[in-house]
Amino acid sequence: MYPKSLQKLIDNLRLLPGVGVKTAERYAFTVLDLNDEEGAEFISAIINARTNIHQCKICGNLAEDDECVICKDQSRDKDIICVVQQPKDIIAMERIQDYRGVYHVLNGAIATAKGIMPEDLNIKSLLNRVDKSTKEIIVATNPTLEGETTALYLAKLLSEKDVNVTRIAHGLPMGGHLDYADELTLSKAMENRQKIK
Repeated sequence: MYPKSLQKLIDNLRLLPGVGVKTAERYAFTVLDLNDEEGAEFISAIINARTNIHQCKICGNLAEDDECVICKDQSRDKDIICVVQQPKDIIAMERIQDYRGVYHVLNGAIATAKGIMPEDLNIKSLLNRVDKSTKEIIVATNPTLEGETTALYLAKLLSEKDVNVTRIAHGLPMGGHLDYADELTLSKAMENRQKIK
């Protein structure tokens, strides 16, 4: 129906989450309507992001340098580490503007049914980060079955170290995701975090 190159663009736009056929078609036609300068800038932005963005060598967050902006920030309390599933969860947590510690990104959660095991996650580097100066590990995985499984697994691993392990309170609904929560809900969840038993 469409020329091959347009169909290929539509098919690739459908790879984006929440984008169905109609939305992909609308996006594709919008891309075609861009003038040459806008089109080149759009393409350049995608290429630059794919080329320049990688994981922070310390926490696993997105970075353009060896370390992300949070790990580089000397005003952050490096003795408190908030563990999240994905880099986008850091953005959600930063919106509350109350937390001044650092982060650790797992890049997923344990989901044995999907074949995602603990060794597939960024856990080993978390254990290496915890030392005598570490005061608290805040487990802020999503309140889903996978997030809870991961939280309990981390609590068990970290119980061997002399560190306070807490879980954000369930101000977030079960099955919810950090990046969809509003600032007040996240702020309350951080305020009411509890020790993992």
